[in-house]
Amino acid sequence: MRIVDPYLVGLDLGGRRVVVVGGGAVAQRRITGLLAAGADVEVVAPEVTPAVEGMATAGEVRWSVRTYRDGDLDSAWYVVACTDDPAVNAAVGADAEARRIFCVRADDAPAGSAVTPAVGHHDGLTVGVLAGRRPRRSAAVRTALVEALQTGLVDDSAEPVHPGVALIGGGPGDPELITVRGRRLLARADVVVTDRLGPRDLLDTLAPHVEVIDASKIPYGRAMNQARINELLVEHARAGRFVVRLKGGDPYVFGRGFEEALACAEAGVPVTVVPGVTSAFAAPAVADVPVSHRGVAHEIVVVSGHVAPGDPRSLVDWPALGRLRGTLVLLMAVERIDAFATALIEGGRPADTPVAVVQDGTMRIQRSLRATLATVADAVREQGISPPAVIVVGPVAGLAHEPVTG
Repeated sequence: MRIVDPYLVGLDLGGRRVVVVGGGAVAQRRITGLLAAGADVEVVAPEVTPAVEGMATAGEVRWSVRTYRDGDLDSAWYVVACTDDPAVNAAVGADAEARRIFCVRADDAPAGSAVTPAVGHHDGLTVGVLAGRRPRRSAAVRTALVEALQTGLVDDSAEPVHPGVALIGGGPGDPELITVRGRRLLARADVVVTDRLGPRDLLDTLAPHVEVIDASKIPYGRAMNQARINELLVEHARAGRFVVRLKGGDPYVFGRGFEEALACAEAGVPVTVVPGVTSAFAAPAVADVPVSHRGVAHEIVVVSGHVAPGDPRSLVDWPALGRLRGTLVLLMAVERIDAFATALIEGGRPADTPVAVVQDGTMRIQRSLRATLATVADAVREQGISPPAVIVVGPVAGLAHEPVTG
């Protein structure tokens, strides 16, 4: 039989019947893409994975709980044969051939009449790669292409970006922890207004024409006025530029992101908000501190340490926090940790409650310490901990897994 290259084509499966014979891991992967394409999917299998069963329960697919039989392909447009029995897959393929229905054979690709490409998506684009029935190569090339599009290495902007502002949460600092959408929009920016907690390594990847404005706020030091930041966003957007406000963590978690969104909205400037990974959870995680754990914590409270207990500007009920038994995450709290620890103990938290402090979480210079409410203030001073740092109070701060040894 002569080997020919497959013809790569995009099928419109919206509302059309597609039959998936088999309910294992391969079926689960294929069904996800078929549903995204709007296909009317029927699964034929005596058993399926929990995820496929969940899709059936939710009404996303129909599940015929039995083995494959003649007639199952009636009115189908496309079929995927992915059972663990080659004889069943061969029978499905033969039936599909007789009915002129394209069929993918998961167990024996050359025996099918169609091949599933490695598929990736980016900003309305669908990238499909076939590599002569070498799936690992297809997947590797697909991933490289999508990453190049996401990072701006490959320019896909056939149309100019419309003026406006994107408030992007850059994550806790590691450049790989920004979201895919955040990275994509950053690559299309004309102006980037950044702060010191954003993923600074990404600034070096920007095109030469991009103007970078440093809007850092250094605790108890130099800081750009928030009103001026708002003005800059509006001024540049009104001048016809696409402006990215690159912030650390998530723009709406103690980040003044909503103030900036309001300022743009009042000025008639369109705003896109891109959530980010908050350091409140990410920094503890990379320091081996889970903010929740079954049987240990049923609550997680994130608190700003911007003002001290008893300060008339404070909106925090510290006595109530002292009575809680779960996890308390303090942000911007290093300078006042003595006052916070004292308030929690006075509110009822035991003095021996475990505390973890993580400075510069996810960054190359990350460091952390473990202490208790009674000792954390002294430990922070002795070890010279400085902002930015995340402080975790509660039983979870005393957990640790044993390292794996070879």
